[in-house]
Amino acid sequence: MKIDDVRKRAFAMPLTSPAFPRGPYRFVNREYLIINYRTDPAALEAVVPEPLTFGEPLVKYEFIRMPDSTGFGNYTESGQVIPVKFNGKEGNYTLAMYLNDGPPIYGGRELWGFPKKYAQPSLSIDKDTLIGTLDYGSMRVATGTMGFKHTALDLDAVHASLIKPNYLLKIIPHVDGSARILEIVDYRLEDIVMKGAWSGPATLDLSPHALAPVAALPVREVVSATHILADLTLGLGKVVYDYLKT
Repeated sequence: MKIDDVRKRAFAMPLTSPAFPRGPYRFVNREYLIINYRTDPAALEAVVPEPLTFGEPLVKYEFIRMPDSTGFGNYTESGQVIPVKFNGKEGNYTLAMYLNDGPPIYGGRELWGFPKKYAQPSLSIDKDTLIGTLDYGSMRVATGTMGFKHTALDLDAVHASLIKPNYLLKIIPHVDGSARILEIVDYRLEDIVMKGAWSGPATLDLSPHALAPVAALPVREVVSATHILADLTLGLGKVVYDYLKT
């Protein structure tokens, strides 16, 4: 293979059999259970990287079901997202995500810098309750529950919350183990088709685990919960802060 051919073909590993296709990446019937809770300010200070800042000590614990996604297939994801500001603009910082499918782990980390690890999340309906769980190995580390479709929400307001900037800390090491890429990435959800959004009473239980430390941001108060169903495209990002050049 000629050098120019390598340059043209290379977009993901391995070169001759990429683990995921080129985008755009469209998600159909993407389903969220988002439980907003209050945590300890000191715990947030320990994990939110400058220059991102936060106001109230709030966390969004998310369970996301993705039955139909371009190239990534059928999988479920779970993790923590923190409301933050960057240069005064409101957005969300993804602290950690755990999922059960290879291609979105590889693609999420290589393209955007999503902090993805392999685990076993689930999101399902048990009679009158929406239930999200996260197992890391054989241990249950998160359980969220919400009353199923108790109150319909304004779709325009929920849409506005989904189009806010999302921030990631992208880390790619050099061959000597040092950081070769270390930057804040801004990505957006695009072409959103809202299919429904609801609220209801909710609970969230987090258990300590050395390798899935969701409980490091302890639950002090559940503030609200939202159940969302939508189609959307996961937009490719842009670098908004480079730690190695600043």
